[in-house]
Amino acid sequence: MSDTEREARIDLAAAYRIACHHGLNEGVCNHFSYMLPGSSDRFLLIAYGTHWSEVRASGLVVLDLEGRVVEGEGEVEETAICLHAPLHKARPDLRCLMHTHQPNALALAMVEDGRLEPASQNALRFTHRIAYDRAYGGVALAEKEGDRVARAMDGHDILFMGNHGVMVGGGDVAKTYDDLYYLERAAMVQILAMSTGRPLQQIPPEMVAETVGQLTRDNRHRYAIEHFSAIKRILDRTEPDYRE
Repeated sequence: MSDTEREARIDLAAAYRIACHHGLNEGVCNHFSYMLPGSSDRFLLIAYGTHWSEVRASGLVVLDLEGRVVEGEGEVEETAICLHAPLHKARPDLRCLMHTHQPNALALAMVEDGRLEPASQNALRFTHRIAYDRAYGGVALAEKEGDRVARAMDGHDILFMGNHGVMVGGGDVAKTYDDLYYLERAAMVQILAMSTGRPLQQIPPEMVAETVGQLTRDNRHRYAIEHFSAIKRILDRTEPDYRE
């Protein structure tokens, strides 16, 4: 195993572990995937039945874009194959994909015409980056559902899947997890504000544009890397076996 593959495995295992601590997991369901470094047709995925709190770098399996396990032990959940393989095939720019049923983002996906509103600073991170799929497609047990989800993303890197959950994509694990985490935080405070029964105070469009520019200038990827590095330091102290 190359050093770059080893680091990719460690990063993905860390994302699974910390997502469990952040309450983004659900049983042994949902899945994160990551294209192997230097590969355009092989990606890492969790083996079915593994709880996110016990994911280890060596336990991740390698699949091809047809959903076949080509390396590692264990089977892979069919819904993971049907969502991730078609998406990786259709969107090679999204080398990392994270699909969850995280509660607050899912709650917004359950509300009629629900969307993340430009009413908090965290929400502005996602301006023009989210697509909304209002057509619930059932449990993803066919490749055509993954193809449909890829079309629904329509060039965006985040999808609210109606009545289902979210799909977040990015170029690496650190950036993708940072988005997943802050997406849930933004959804959480919006729901908390909505629960007061008072109207949301929208941020004016000109300030939205200015703030988005500030976020871009401040090098969002750098902060994502620092955030994820801190996550791994925490795990190194408390759950170092994720690296095994």
